[in-house]
Amino acid sequence: MNKTKISIFESAIKVFSISGYDGATMDEIASEAGVAKGTLYYHFKSKEEIFKYIIEEGMKLIKIRIEEVLKREDNSILKLKALCKVQLSLVYDNRDFFKVIMSQLWGQEARQLQLRDSIQQYIDYIEEYLEEAMNDGFIKIGEKSFMAYTIFGTLCSAAVYELINEDKNNIDEVVDNLMNYILRGIEA
Repeated sequence: MNKTKISIFESAIKVFSISGYDGATMDEIASEAGVAKGTLYYHFKSKEEIFKYIIEEGMKLIKIRIEEVLKREDNSILKLKALCKVQLSLVYDNRDFFKVIMSQLWGQEARQLQLRDSIQQYIDYIEEYLEEAMNDGFIKIGEKSFMAYTIFGTLCSAAVYELINEDKNNIDEVVDNLMNYILRGIEA
């Protein structure tokens, strides 16, 4: 991404998180990015195109960061734990992006369908690590798609918990609790 696109990317996320998709305007995004409206339209034809761009780029950045961290792990269960930690860290570090994603998951507009497709690709990515952990005997063999959705949903819930209870727990503690509940359940 060049400097202008980075600025537009970051500004659009901020504007969408504050104003919502429907309330955000191209003028507001251009102003927040510190670019002329013509410059914004040079790079993006519409607000929908900007939204699509921030989802694509945001999800790419998440995947890149996860892969960087997971390269250092040689054990599939440690990879799952690292994946959880990275996803939660990314939510904390990019609260506005998370807010935009959560606000646009429902509905039938093209942007919402595209967002759900991006989430599905991410869940497929989680499935790969679950399959590896199953093959290594660290977790029992089961419906990996459902497990991946469960992990994703649990991570989203943990992120909401952390956002509401900010600074009350550290991320390592949250990930340890999360992995304990996922791997061992909550049954007494």
